[in-house]
Amino acid sequence: MNAVITTQQLTKRYRAATAVDAVDLVVPEGVVYGFLGPNGSGKSTTMKMLLGLTQPTSGEIEIFSQPLTRASRGRLVPHIGSMIESPPGYGHLTGEENLRIVQHMLDLPSGQVEEALRTVRLTEHRNKLVRNYSLGMKQRLGIAMALVRRPALLVLDEPTNGLDPAGIEEIRDLLVRLSRQGITVMVSSHLLDEIDKMADVLGILSAGRMIFQGTRDALFDHSVPDLMITTTQPDRVLQQVSGTRTAEGVTVSGLGREQAARLIKDLAVADVPIYEARRTQQRLEDVFMDLTGRGGLL
Repeated sequence: MNAVITTQQLTKRYRAATAVDAVDLVVPEGVVYGFLGPNGSGKSTTMKMLLGLTQPTSGEIEIFSQPLTRASRGRLVPHIGSMIESPPGYGHLTGEENLRIVQHMLDLPSGQVEEALRTVRLTEHRNKLVRNYSLGMKQRLGIAMALVRRPALLVLDEPTNGLDPAGIEEIRDLLVRLSRQGITVMVSSHLLDEIDKMADVLGILSAGRMIFQGTRDALFDHSVPDLMITTTQPDRVLQQVSGTRTAEGVTVSGLGREQAARLIKDLAVADVPIYEARRTQQRLEDVFMDLTGRGGLL
């Protein structure tokens, strides 16, 4: 795949503090790229640098295979839609009037306002004052204001913040639909299960450093799920391996496939009754906490 965004050793320092530390980022074309990290990990700062809103201390950024500089920003920005931190919009104007402002500023065809309203399903509410919008409608309006220019790249920071489950699902379905239309979507969120349902590629920051970048399957390969052994003789299992006693037997952490196979073989040779041995089912949140908690690089 072609890369829409690449960075090399991207760094941002504020006096003695390093917010983003030598990040190498690759966002492939036409995907939903889930950008994850604990609070204060540097996600928002990175996204602002990608948009030219904050100057990096050092490092390089390429957007659409062109270096992002002060000279090139004017050429690149019209192809990028964004919503950073909170949805924009004037509360005393209607949703359509807010979009018309963007249209006139960018000298866009009128039909693109209609298209943006239709895409985010706000056509019925176009004449409603934004101050009377629900939070979900405001989020959708913010995305519409990013989409009205028909961008090739959409950069969204926490677009589901404060939404109820129905609103979160609506935004998620919208972003997946946009990526299938060929728009590259880079989205940050603290709702890991939602990112898990929409993202094709994941990038994880921790303390300003990129600790993982790749597919979901590749990420899960880096985390070893617990092994749960169902037995009526947990004490005999614990004589063979360190673990935690449970109501059904023993839970053992940190065993790879070969180690788990060896343990089960040793227990069988020792005639320990084993009724079941299975891995726990992991969620993205489990793997994320494991990686960011230990702070290790992959």
